[in-house]
Amino acid sequence: MNISASQPLIYWYRQLRATDVDLVGGKNASLGEMLSQLDQVGIRVPNGFATSAQLYRDFLRQNQLDTPISQLLAAMDNGSITLAEAGQKIRRLILEGHFTTEQEQAITDAYHQLGQQADTDPLSVAVRSSATAEDLPQASFAGQQESYLNIAGAAHVIDASRECFASLYTDRAIVYRQEQGFVHQKVALSVGVQQMVESECAGVMFSLDTENGFPDVVLINGSWGLGETIVKGTVTPDRFMVYKPLLDTPNKRPIIEKQRGNKREKMLFASADSLEPTVTTPTSIDERNRLILSDDEILHLSRWAVTIERHYGCAMDMEWAKDRHSQQLFIVQARPETVETSKDSAVLVNYQLEKTAAPILLQGSSVGSAVACGKTFTLLSPDDIDQFPDGAILVTERTDPDWVPIMRKAAGIITDSGGPTSHAAIVSRELKVPAIVGTEHATRVLSSGKMVTLNCSEGTVGQVYDGIINYTTQQIDLNTLPTTQTQIMINAAMPDGIFHWWQLPTAGIGLTRIEFIISSQIGLHPMALIHPELVTDPAIAQTLRQRCAGSATLPDFFVDNLALGVGKIAASQYPKPVIVRMSDFKSNEYRGLIGGEFFELHEENPMLGLRGASRYYHPRYQEAFQLECRAIIKARDEMGFDNIIVMIPFCRTVSEADKVLEVMALAGLKRGEKGLQVYVMCEIPSNIILAERFAERFDGFSIGSNDLTQLILGIDRDSAELKPMFDARDDAVKKVIEQVIKVAHSKGCKVGICGQAPSDHPEFAEFLVACGIDSISLNPDSFAKGCEVIAKAERTHLNKRD
Repeated sequence: MNISASQPLIYWYRQLRATDVDLVGGKNASLGEMLSQLDQVGIRVPNGFATSAQLYRDFLRQNQLDTPISQLLAAMDNGSITLAEAGQKIRRLILEGHFTTEQEQAITDAYHQLGQQADTDPLSVAVRSSATAEDLPQASFAGQQESYLNIAGAAHVIDASRECFASLYTDRAIVYRQEQGFVHQKVALSVGVQQMVESECAGVMFSLDTENGFPDVVLINGSWGLGETIVKGTVTPDRFMVYKPLLDTPNKRPIIEKQRGNKREKMLFASADSLEPTVTTPTSIDERNRLILSDDEILHLSRWAVTIERHYGCAMDMEWAKDRHSQQLFIVQARPETVETSKDSAVLVNYQLEKTAAPILLQGSSVGSAVACGKTFTLLSPDDIDQFPDGAILVTERTDPDWVPIMRKAAGIITDSGGPTSHAAIVSRELKVPAIVGTEHATRVLSSGKMVTLNCSEGTVGQVYDGIINYTTQQIDLNTLPTTQTQIMINAAMPDGIFHWWQLPTAGIGLTRIEFIISSQIGLHPMALIHPELVTDPAIAQTLRQRCAGSATLPDFFVDNLALGVGKIAASQYPKPVIVRMSDFKSNEYRGLIGGEFFELHEENPMLGLRGASRYYHPRYQEAFQLECRAIIKARDEMGFDNIIVMIPFCRTVSEADKVLEVMALAGLKRGEKGLQVYVMCEIPSNIILAERFAERFDGFSIGSNDLTQLILGIDRDSAELKPMFDARDDAVKKVIEQVIKVAHSKGCKVGICGQAPSDHPEFAEFLVACGIDSISLNPDSFAKGCEVIAKAERTHLNKRD
């Protein structure tokens, strides 16, 4: 609504709408919109009021500050004084100014009325700045002005309001307005006074994935206490992700990511006799090991995020808190997301790092999807901005808004602490500077002058490599990709980076390997979790318990994390098919998992040993395979990803197929029930020779060209000496591929192939097209090339047929 032109000094949030930015700034207008419009659908927003932007203008006029401020800004522009000098003098002028009696009374009366409504005296409030050029789609202004927490008493609220006015001229705010093209004197400031939530935990929430713009998820970060520790980057928060399209599906709980952060400290309300309003204290071991939100709370917040996004009609950046006393959740801020939504979704930029043996010095949360190389420069204070060389890699403990001028000069940023929604991450994202945050040891490991490479291109975990590593970039214009009759799918390695490829027009995922998820996200041998009593090394036993802290049982840790990994990959393509291959570690690879040495055989030839299907019913592993089945059931039935197709690898005989299907059924994973399809890898000569009988037991075949070539030609796939002979285009290999496609189709089974050969060798793609293969699954970075090759192969085949 548009409030009358009489311009009252105070507006209650319930009076305001999103269109009232000119009256009370972006932050306050948004809070008013939620409180007045979304309270009726159950979204809780703490009550409060806002001073008018006109009150700020009147404050400058009555204290005769307009002219001196203009003069100081002009002197800064012509170089007579520095930015820091101008900002400091302007802030001092504002802090020395006075409110009129009427203004003070209006703020005091509103504060007391807010306290009466809350039945609390004195009421603790947050006093926040809200600029009239803020939370706009083209400029967020996030973090440019100050906020003050746990302020109690009318006199303190008035003082904090004056501090907010002065913060309109922090150095960072002046620079930001200049870069965004805003005239300083045309930006006014409203003060929001909002009832404080004494948070048990708090955090930030986005209605998309902030690293790649994937729009179908809610991303939640949080830590114990007040949310300032997350924004300031002093902790690595817990991280949750929920798949939005299944949120309203009955009986489904589509949580696809739960990561525990270190949460080493928390900010709390200080005691009444303290000189400071808040105090920061270390968290307990229990708090560090425990997730801050239950599954029900994660889903509750996510539904609120979807409702808020729908109401505003754009992706949203929200702050939430959970009250320590009532245990209720609240939304305390909401603004449009301005970084990912401004990108061209039709253009995909891919960074590809060359293969390297360079050691990884550090790992942390990656920001952006780029690569940066350069010389490190370690700074512990923003006061040393003049020392920082343009284009260096900034290494520091954490950042706050005072660091922005340095961050603008950096080619990359590495911090000790912080998570994906810390100040360092938010600003790096907006500046399009790759960053790795929360490494814990960067300032100790990296001395100034060290050459490093930041790799943020492979998902949520970023790596800092020793030395300069070459890389390539690829821009894919999705509008120019040709369409094909043959379904083109992609292979998925690990869940972390899967959303980078969400824009690709794929037919689904043709291969994702469970063992990759086990090795990257779990790292523990499943039998060691089922039978920890057989792990006789005390140190390993302790590691198992520590890694599984927070899970109901050790096996539950395995099931839950495997389900999350599979579910996240399935979410990237839902409802298109996602083929999940059950584990195919060899015994020597299983031994590499923590605890594996107590359960694995020493085999002379693991490639042809106890692997794939033979493990699933074998006494040494059958119990562990049951955990894999439980994870698939959880991802399909509980989370809702019924697009998952299960695939069985290295199935040697028909009787073995029957045994595996029986074991799966006993675990509750029965082919044909609830739409479950089961495929088999076609990688052994027996799969082709007895293709008719395998086709009676499975819904589809996926050709594993590497193992198939190895076993048809009798060549060790890893032999350097025989590498020139190892070729899936050999006539013998092509003949069996042609044969299995023909037989499978006669039985109503689909056939796909996974691997690079079709995109690397056009003649092989043409051969597969001529055979009528149903799908070809490629590595994501070769998808564009594969589309062109397969489209050309289809045209060539069509011309030959005509």
